[in-house]
Order: sequence, then C-alpha cells, then structure tokens
Amino acid sequence: MDKQTLSFQAEVKQVLHLVTHSLYSNKEIFLRELISNASDACDKLRFEALNKPELFEDQPNLDVRVAFDPETKTITITDNGIGMSAEEAVAHLGTIAKSGTREFMAALQGDQKKDAQLIGQFGVGFYSGFIVADRITVESRRAGIAPEEGVRWSSEGSGEFDVEKITRPARGTSVILHLREGEEEFLSGWKLKSIIGKYSDHISLPILMQKEEWDAEAKKQVQRDEWTPVNKAAALWTRNKSEITREQYDEFYKQLSYDSEPPLAYTHNRVEGRSEYTQLLFIPAKAPFDLWNRDKRGGVKLYVKRVFIMDDAEALMPVYLRFVKGIIDSNDLPLNVSRELLQESRDVKAIREGSTKRVLSMLESLADSDEAPEREKYAKFWRDFGVVLKEGVGEDHANQERLAKLLRFASTQADEGVSFADYVGRMKDGQEAIYYITGDSLAAARSSPQLEIFRKKGIEVLLLTDRVDEWMLSHLYEFDGKPLQSVAKGAVDLGKLQDEAEKKQAEEAATTFKPVLERLKESLKDRAKDVRVTTRLVDSPACLVVEEGDMSGHLARLLKQAGQQAPAAKPILEVNAEHALVKRLEGNAHFDDLAQILFDQALLAEGGQLEDPAAYVRRVNTLLIG
Repeated sequence: MDKQTLSFQAEVKQVLHLVTHSLYSNKEIFLRELISNASDACDKLRFEALNKPELFEDQPNLDVRVAFDPETKTITITDNGIGMSAEEAVAHLGTIAKSGTREFMAALQGDQKKDAQLIGQFGVGFYSGFIVADRITVESRRAGIAPEEGVRWSSEGSGEFDVEKITRPARGTSVILHLREGEEEFLSGWKLKSIIGKYSDHISLPILMQKEEWDAEAKKQVQRDEWTPVNKAAALWTRNKSEITREQYDEFYKQLSYDSEPPLAYTHNRVEGRSEYTQLLFIPAKAPFDLWNRDKRGGVKLYVKRVFIMDDAEALMPVYLRFVKGIIDSNDLPLNVSRELLQESRDVKAIREGSTKRVLSMLESLADSDEAPEREKYAKFWRDFGVVLKEGVGEDHANQERLAKLLRFASTQADEGVSFADYVGRMKDGQEAIYYITGDSLAAARSSPQLEIFRKKGIEVLLLTDRVDEWMLSHLYEFDGKPLQSVAKGAVDLGKLQDEAEKKQAEEAATTFKPVLERLKESLKDRAKDVRVTTRLVDSPACLVVEEGDMSGHLARLLKQAGQQAPAAKPILEVNAEHALVKRLEGNAHFDDLAQILFDQALLAEGGQLEDPAAYVRRVNTLLIG
C-alpha cells in the first residue's frame, strides 16, 4: 500500500480540538491512557490465543515498554499484544465507533479535570497523546499476519492522517509521541516512573523501562540496554488487603471507572467454597450520566485466573446494581466462557448472589453506622442512587427484606431520610399500618387534602414521589409485620386512632346527607364510581380516592405520560359534609355545576388534568356572577 492521506471522522476532530486546547491541567493522563490501551491489546491477544496459540509466535511473554529519547524528543509506548492490520488502524484510529460519542461531547462541561476522565470513559484515550505531542506515529502488526503486512499511521492531530504499509518483524504496536515545545519535563525516567506508579501500578503485565545509571564523565543519567519492571506487575485484587492502602484502592477505582472522584465505599474479598473467586467492588460517589439506561451493561469486569475475559459482564450483578464498578476474578469458570454461558452457569449464579449480598452489606454498614460521616455518605448515596435501588424491591425477592431496610423517604415530619424502621418507631399507640401517599412532586404530596385527618391527629405519612414508587409498592406489602396502606385508596379506617364520637358523627352525617349524596351520584355518574361522606377531610370540601386494588390516579398519569394505555377505572368522590361549599349543594339552583366543580377541584388537588378546562372556567364564572 502506498501512503494514503485520509480525513478524520467529524467526531474525532471535535475530540482532538478538546484535547489540544482544553486538557492542559492534567497532562499526565496521556501515559495512563496509552499504557491502558497497551495492556488491553495484550489481554486481547491472550484471549484470542486460547483457541489459536500460534498467535503468540515466538514471544509468549507479554509486556509493555516505555522508552524516551531526549535527542529526538520522543516517548514510545510499545506492547507485544494483538496489534493492528492496516484496515484496523484506519478504523480504530481514524473514527470513533463507540455509540456514546454524542453523549461524550454532550457531557463535556469545561471542567478540565472531569473532562480528562471522560476521555477514557468513551474509548477515545488514544487521542490524549495530543495533549503533549504535536505529532503521533503508530507502527503496528497484527498477530498472525506476515511481517510485510505491518502498518504505519501518523498524524499531526489536525484534520488528516497518513497510512502506509511497512515491514515490522515484531507483532504488536508502538505509539511514538513527538513532544511539542514546552513538554520536555516528560523526557525524564523519574517523571515517567512516577506517573506509572500513580496510575498504572496495578497493571498485571510488567511495564518495562530501560535501566538508568549515572555517567560521571557525561555528568548525567544515561540509559542502558537492560529493561527492568517499574510496576509491581501484580493485579491489585490478587494482593493481600493489608498490603494495599486506601490511596491505591482509590487510584485503581479511578483507572477502572474513569471517575474523577474516589469511590464512596469498596469491598475486597476472597471467597472460598463451592465457587472460588475474588471480588473487588466499588460504589461510586456520584451517579453517572447514563444511570437511567437499564439496557446499559454493568460495570463489572470478569477475569478467569487473572486472564481478562470481558468488560461489563452484566450476568455478575443484577440490573438494579448497575452502578457498581469492579473486578471479579474466578478460579472455576472456563477461559473460553461466553456471555451465553454466563447466563446458564451455576458458578456465575453463585458469584452473582454472593456479590449482590456483599454490595448490600456495604450499604448497610453505611446506613446503620454509629458514625455521622458514614451515615452522611449513605444519605449522599441515596440521593444519587436511591431510585435505582428501589427497582430491586420488585426484581430481587430473595433480598427484598434487606432492600426494604435500606429505603429512605420524605414524610410529613421530614424532608428526606426517613426509613421504615424510623417510621415504625414513631407510630402512635394503636396505629396498625404504615401510611403513605404517592404524588407527582413533594409539594403536591405534602399539600394533598387526603392528609388532613392524619395531620390533625399527628399521624406521620410517607411521601413517595419517584416514578418507580407505584411499581415498587406493587411488590412490597408490609414491613416488620405492619401493612403498607395508601391514604388515597379505600375508605380511611384509623381503627383505634379514631374515637367513638368521631365515628358516630360520620355515621350521622352520612344519614343526614343521603339525599344530597344520591343526587351527586346521579350528576357525576359518568365520572365517579361512587360518592360518599368522608372522615379524612378537615379543611377541603372534597377529594378523590380509588378502591383497594384499583390503579391510583398518579400511576394512571405516569402510564399516560409514557405513552401506555391505563385501565379505565372511575375514582370515588369523597365529600366533607361539614364544609361550607358542600353545604351549599342542598337546594342550590346550580347543583349540577357545583357538583362538577367539586369533582374538578378534587382532581386538580391530586395533580390530575381537566379534560375540559374551558367548561370548568364557565361553571366557576357562572357561580361567581350568580
């Protein structure tokens, strides 16, 4: 192939503009990214060689080599991994195939530190070389093809790149950075070793550099032909916990997740028994932008006997824990395990169950801690990840009880952080149920007329405003033997909390008000299943409730917003016989209009929308004029 000049994909041009003009505050990430890519290339070779051992050619030992040359002002990162063909060099280095490119560009915030982390997260780490280089040359040959089929790729990071075929005896890839003016600080063995120690010490392959010695005659450090490891070359998770510092865990997490902040919590364990594996799992300190994408694969990498098998092995962690990052290294799974086999394996099921319980234990230790900082960590976790954790109540019945203890809500007594245990501990004498209400927002739930009798009697009610709450409650019926009861479903029955005088007054009102109720039922027969006198209202004239087992108005609205058809179920109108507006019904010439207004106001109060707002306005105006 003669030399060809090709244009970068448009998205690549945007990335190159970013790295050359913005990411100057954290320049050293270029070495982290290029070493990570080199390590991945070796992992891929090791994986492909399981079925084709001849790919190792005459180099069975894999490593990454970092060299620098002050004379030519170059840094070279070389691996003897899978390598690239000419076609792959064009595809991998000239375009960004990853589907998240658009989200990557949208996620950039102008915060240089955070943007630097996004570089790796979206698979564009190679381009970080242009932070310090004004030209990059890549020489590569794919394992298993002829030496004459090597490729040289080069670019100055503008709009184009050159590609030509070369003869390259060694398989693998060399990335040669031609440093721009002012970046000479990286032409130092000490500097490069310190960066490798900071970001890449956990890489399981040896990272080699040439040995340096002091030349007294030249009065400077000179490099020898001897290559020596500059990292521990032992996967972090395989080392003893007592040997690993918190800082090392934090740096490993950042490298693994491309997060700019340390993790909120982590757990590192070696599990022995029927299934033997090591787990190193992290809970992030903040929610990723794609947290709500349930189709996104999980954040756990699978290794078998320290051989990398696959990224994002979703079978190792339930969907509701998709925010967990980490490593699971199994001693029992076959090296050629596929995603399909993962779904069926009994060993994987045991790993999944054990890892799920370990994550829940981490959360429990934060939530139940006697230390205020730890509890605050859980409060922070809940604000970011609580909605996703709620999904587990319906998906993971084996751990439902543990998950229920981790749930937190707002209530009529607190804006956030109320657990079921807190609520039960504050229940009134004689109270038999845990009361809750769902709403579109905290303000709407808190001001609902259905809470009036509970507020009057000082009974706490949980305020549930997340979209997942209604679905979650269809799977969770009780806590600690106390049934969960919606204040907006069925007739309110406060049992022992309602005194005899109140019960007698309600019965008398229902009897006295019966003629008006019958007329209301006739006026509202197309809109209400029933009309009855209520004991739940104190200040409001009316409210809407549904029968036990019927879909709430809140859930029906959510389904409609999602484009789904909600089952047709008429609500029940409950009226406060003591309210002045309700008393005006008897003998009123505008009875039908007033009945419709009562229903519409009750609908608005619960967050619903009027089918005919203009008719509502006309009725109100008629009454105001009359």
